[in-house]
Amino acid sequence: MDEQALLGLNPNADADFRQRALAYFEQLKISQDAWQVCAEALAQGIYSDDHIKFFCFQVLEHQVKFKYSELTEVQQQLIRETLITWLQAQMLNPQPEKTFIRNKAAQVFALLFVTEYLTKWPKFFFDILSVVDLNPRGVDMYLRILMAVDAELVDRDVVHTSEASYYFALTFALHFQKEARRNTLLKDTMREQCIPSLVESWYQILQNYQYNNSELTCQCLEVVGAYVSWIDLSLIANERFINMLLGHMSVEVLREEACDCLFEIVNKGMDPIDKTKLVESLCQVLQSAGLFSIDQEDDVDFLARFSKLVNGMGQALIASWTKLIKNGDMKSAQDTLQAIEAKVALMLQLLIHEDDDISSNIIGFCYDYLHILKQLSALSDQQKANVEAIMLAVMKKLTYDEEYNFENEGEDEAMFVEYRKQLKLLLDRLAQVSPELLLASVRRVFNTTLQNWQTTRFMEVEVAIRLLYMLAEALPVSHGAHFSGDVTKATALQDMMRTLVTSGVSAYQHTSVTLEFFETVVRYEKFFSVEPQHIPTVLMAFLDHRGLRHSSPKVRSRTAYLFSRFVKSLNKQMNPFIEDVLNRIQDLLELSPPENGYQALLSSDDQLFIYETAGVLIVNSEYSAERKQVLMRNLLTPLMEKFKVLLEKLMMAQDEDRQMALADCLNHAVGFASRTSKAFSNKQTVKQCGCSEVYLDCLQTFLPALSCPLQKEVLRSGVRTFLHRMIICLEEEVLPFIPSASEHMLKDCEAKDLQEFIPLINQITAKFKAQVSPFLQQMFMPLLHAIFEVLLLPAEENDQSAALEKQMLRRSYFAFLQTVTGSGMSEVIANQGAENVERVLFTVIQGAVDYPDPIAQKTCFIILSKLVELWGSKDGPVGFADFVYKHIVPACFLAPLKQTFDLADAQTVLALSECAVTLKTIHLKRGPECVQYLQQEYLPSLQVAPEIIQ
Repeated sequence: MDEQALLGLNPNADADFRQRALAYFEQLKISQDAWQVCAEALAQGIYSDDHIKFFCFQVLEHQVKFKYSELTEVQQQLIRETLITWLQAQMLNPQPEKTFIRNKAAQVFALLFVTEYLTKWPKFFFDILSVVDLNPRGVDMYLRILMAVDAELVDRDVVHTSEASYYFALTFALHFQKEARRNTLLKDTMREQCIPSLVESWYQILQNYQYNNSELTCQCLEVVGAYVSWIDLSLIANERFINMLLGHMSVEVLREEACDCLFEIVNKGMDPIDKTKLVESLCQVLQSAGLFSIDQEDDVDFLARFSKLVNGMGQALIASWTKLIKNGDMKSAQDTLQAIEAKVALMLQLLIHEDDDISSNIIGFCYDYLHILKQLSALSDQQKANVEAIMLAVMKKLTYDEEYNFENEGEDEAMFVEYRKQLKLLLDRLAQVSPELLLASVRRVFNTTLQNWQTTRFMEVEVAIRLLYMLAEALPVSHGAHFSGDVTKATALQDMMRTLVTSGVSAYQHTSVTLEFFETVVRYEKFFSVEPQHIPTVLMAFLDHRGLRHSSPKVRSRTAYLFSRFVKSLNKQMNPFIEDVLNRIQDLLELSPPENGYQALLSSDDQLFIYETAGVLIVNSEYSAERKQVLMRNLLTPLMEKFKVLLEKLMMAQDEDRQMALADCLNHAVGFASRTSKAFSNKQTVKQCGCSEVYLDCLQTFLPALSCPLQKEVLRSGVRTFLHRMIICLEEEVLPFIPSASEHMLKDCEAKDLQEFIPLINQITAKFKAQVSPFLQQMFMPLLHAIFEVLLLPAEENDQSAALEKQMLRRSYFAFLQTVTGSGMSEVIANQGAENVERVLFTVIQGAVDYPDPIAQKTCFIILSKLVELWGSKDGPVGFADFVYKHIVPACFLAPLKQTFDLADAQTVLALSECAVTLKTIHLKRGPECVQYLQQEYLPSLQVAPEIIQ
């Protein structure tokens, strides 16, 4: 072998060596006999380097997986012998191989098994067992091979068909079915020929090593757990095996794996009555062994596995109950229900456990148990007590612990957030079983906590408010109407909300409580329609140190968003407070200057919400149009003035960092002005509110930024977004500004600039149609020249980024042509002169046929179809009929014939559909002449047989 290339296999080798090793591996994969060198190296133990040994197994793996059928009988026999020789050597080597080598070897054994077991190597397992006997290293390899075989046959996490995405879906389905059939046949044959012997070997391994080699015993238990899902359960679920497993449950180093093994046994699909008997017998033995005494167990890792086992037993019994009810066997169903009820006390102990992993593992059983109760016509006293106990457990477990880091949330915090989501599902299910009980329980906890919130720990106050918040989803109503309809519920919620906003708890000095307060106030915004007298109290909380001026940036940021939602939802009820609120948020609206050391209260993203809120307050007010205009001008004038000053500073700035900071600040100013316009609607238009003039002034202020030679990308992006908004808000009043803006945006363009500019032109075209026809005719060719210039720029062959940018620009260009033709403005193209029209049409043909981009192809066929519809009749433009037959018809045939036209791709199917529509449109417009052309000229030119043509 190439010793120099092999040096690159070491993880510490430099990049050149690693690259050489990779190339060498690829070379060996395609070589006819390189695998033999690797086989010899493994059989004779030529190399001591672990990475080379792993490399040799990789070469063998590739040979077995992809090229095995090409080998002769002798060569296949050589691979079998190599593996057995290597296995024999494992028991003699002074040191065991590294784990990663053993695992790779096991994978190669497993691949050879699925290839040869049914034909050439039926004694696969017996040959391995005869080699390894009870040698610990041999047993280790035997168990690894068994796990690798199971992974090949059963484990759906293994992606056997990674190539499938490159072939048609049908090929994938057939391949998958073929593989599934092969696996079924392998498992059936194993059940007949060797499974009893394998199970016996497992028993012998467990018996031999349970007291002196915990690692091998755990490995063997893992094998039993894996295979039990598809072998005869009676081979495992019998007295000698179960007694041994239960014995392992008392051995500290074995019991976690024994737990998992029992879980797999319980999980095995079987007759519901037999399943109930199995679970019950297991439970009796576990209970008599003292394993149900949770409070006496300190090992949380074991308890997490045990909780998973109890969860499996509970869910297995519930699945049996469901089947028995479905089968109408009420007597057995009742017995099973009693068995379920008997586990509830244990379930509750695990659910309430202080360790969240232990609690989380039992939630499935708990959830399914509540589902049973939901189906029962009436609950017994015990069942009602169980529901209440689950409810109290959920309320307790929702509580944050002391260690939760609110300022720097890490992995532990993320896991608790996920755990809380699971508990929320339980709470929702509790609401379905007994909404009255849930409401009463939450009300009791909430009122008790909020009466003494000043002296109560933060986590208890937070969870009390959180429970009120969660009721909104747990007790669903339409459109948030919690305060009407059911009087009991409405009264309870109303009382709790009144307590929340009048108790003063918003002043609690902990971020979690503060945030929960604001979240809940916004969630129940309909409360303020019923009791509007509380609005000022809540507004003050939003506006002072509790909300937007809180010491925590996280609270300020979230409050900015929630404040925006609160104001929007209250709409007209905000009228008495508008000017006061606008005055109080004045300092929060200031554009943060890009000066060093200045720390604004809100980030620019948060300020967007404040500007939107200010806009909503003004627009939705009951003021006259004149007053609205004054208020909107007061809001936007400081932005315009600051913009002018900053733009001048940018023009003079030398330092690039300074330029970037100024450009960002200018962009924020435009963004803020743009955001205020979101307050307008069809009912409250800019014109009706008398605000057109203010926004036109903004336009005039912002447009000069387009001619700034510095930081073009940032500035153009901001102004472009503002123009998009103004087209919607100002309608035709914006039109005088478009030509000048377009001219500036087309100067010194790059692909991305054009790609973002075209949607603006599309918006104008689609909205104003004939009104902008003169402008479009004037700027049509300058825009196209700018596009063509960028598309023709040379690029590095491997520059994926540049290729993608060009592809996106090409799509944008075709989308522009589609908008023009689709808006009934084909004259814009027709009036560009014959030479230009021809050039445009040829680019569309090229897009339909030559570029392997189905999205662009689809658009091109839509354009062609539209042009045929508009120009394809007898009185169409001169020469267009010739163009149809010489270019459009061939395009409809050539595009689908391209190798890159992949019908497994959904976009390509859509492109084909549009291609067919184009042909149909040609036929509609040209009539029999089209059919005649196809029959007599075009199809014969493709050497299509006459009988097919007819």
